[in-house]
Amino acid sequence: MKVFKIIIKVIVFILAICISFLAFYTVVGYSMYKEALEQVPISEKIEQLKSKDNYVLLDDVPKIYKDAVIAVEDHRFYYHSGVDYFSICRAIFNNITSQSLSEGGSTITQQLCKNVYFTQERKLERKFAEIFMSFEFEKECSKDEILELYINTCFYGNGCYTLKEASNLYYKKEPNKLTDYEATMIAGIPNAPSLYNPIHSLKLAKERQRQVLYAMVLYDVITKEERDEILSHEAEEDSYFITE
Repeated sequence: MKVFKIIIKVIVFILAICISFLAFYTVVGYSMYKEALEQVPISEKIEQLKSKDNYVLLDDVPKIYKDAVIAVEDHRFYYHSGVDYFSICRAIFNNITSQSLSEGGSTITQQLCKNVYFTQERKLERKFAEIFMSFEFEKECSKDEILELYINTCFYGNGCYTLKEASNLYYKKEPNKLTDYEATMIAGIPNAPSLYNPIHSLKLAKERQRQVLYAMVLYDVITKEERDEILSHEAEEDSYFITE
C-alpha cells in the first residue's frame, strides 16, 4: 500500500511539472503571437505577399502540384481548423521513440505562419505561437487562400521563395506549364531546400520525389499506375540537370 501511494505521488508530481511546463510555453507563445500580430496584422501581411513580383495565383498552379503538396505535407488540410492534433501526437510519439526532434507535425497553415511571421528555429514557444496564429489565419482566409499563400512563401532553394521562381529556375517555364514529373519534383523541395533541390543533388531530389509520390498513392490521390507513368519520364526530365 505504501509503494502504491508513493507511485501515485510521483505520477501526480510529474503531471504537475508537465502542466506547468506547457502552461509556461503557452503563455510565452501567446505573447509572441500577439506581438507579431500587433506589428503586422494578417490583412496587411497578405497584401505585402500578394504584391511580390513573382506571386502566383492558385488558378495558375497545376492540380497535381497542389495535390502533391497536400499529400506530402498535410493530407487532412481541408478538414482541420489549422492544427492537426493527430499529427502532433504522432510526431511527439515518433520523436520520443527516435530520441530526436525530426518530426514536427505542423500543418500547411502552421508552416505558412512560420514562413511569414516567425523564424525557422525549433523552439517550443514558437510552436505555440504558430498554433495561435494558425487559428487567426483560418478565421481570416479560406483554405484555398492559405494554400496559395503557402506556395508563395516556401523556400525552394537557390534563392527561390515562390513556386514561380522555382519553376523558372529549375525548368525554365511558368508553373502552369510544369509536367507531372516536374511538379512532383518541386513539391518535395521545401521539406529540406538545401538538400532536395535538383541543382544541389539530383539523387536526393529524386528520392524525395518518390516520397511525395508514395504519399499521393497512400492517400488515394493517384494510383500506382499513374505514379509509374510519372516516373517513366525520369530520363527525359532529368536531362535538365547534370547527373551525378
